[in-house]
Amino acid sequence: MKARTFTHRTVGAAALAISLAGFLPASTARAADATAAAGDGKWKVALGPGVVVTPESPGSRHTRVFPFPSLDISYDDRFFSQGPDVLGVNALRGTNYHVGAALSFDFQSRNEKDDPHLHGLGNVHGGPKLKLFADYTVWMFTGSVALYQDIAAHGQGKTVPVDLLASVPVGSCLFSIGPGFTWADALYTRTFFGVSSQQSAASGLPVYRTGSGIRDVHLNGYVSYDFSKHWVGSVAVTVGRLQHYAAASPITERRSELNTLASVNYRF
Repeated sequence: MKARTFTHRTVGAAALAISLAGFLPASTARAADATAAAGDGKWKVALGPGVVVTPESPGSRHTRVFPFPSLDISYDDRFFSQGPDVLGVNALRGTNYHVGAALSFDFQSRNEKDDPHLHGLGNVHGGPKLKLFADYTVWMFTGSVALYQDIAAHGQGKTVPVDLLASVPVGSCLFSIGPGFTWADALYTRTFFGVSSQQSAASGLPVYRTGSGIRDVHLNGYVSYDFSKHWVGSVAVTVGRLQHYAAASPITERRSELNTLASVNYRF
């Protein structure tokens, strides 16, 4: 099997990669050279349907399931559009590393109409974020770090996922697994987990002050399978546990989080 390189991605908890930032809270492995089997040109294109399973809102005991287009488009390993990363650029790149930026859409949100427990807390809207990222691969291990900055003034502040993945190709499969954590600033934790005096009066929940710190620790898993030269299926899963301000918040109903993205892509 051809050697594969990996870049940082929230599909977003997740990804999802989160990571989607709003699906997968951390990076998942991406086989950047997977499309090479279908051609050696600078353009690499893979498209297909996907489905996302993610918490209804941070700390919610409810989950939501919705379709999501699975995209993996890149040009010369420089420009790319992948999952929630609408448009990105690898400003620096090499055989084992990438450093760059992307405009990423974050679906992480909260609607007080979805759950009586949220009444009086107000809504939090998803939106675009600026993503800065870096990853480095040594042998089978890939370390990655990213910073997501809310640029839509929705009170989502900054989050920084840090991850380490071990990846092993076995026949037509690629398996990746590894730990990670997410740091969040005070604005993010206040928006999703804090309770102001006004919110307390409206919701009946106690006042709860927050600050910056570790939002969660998590374990990422990823598997892809090449059905043929053109077809590939993949599943990315992140299992997380809320920490510190997020875990102790009266808004939080469930400390454990499960984010999943499953997709089938056609490589052109």
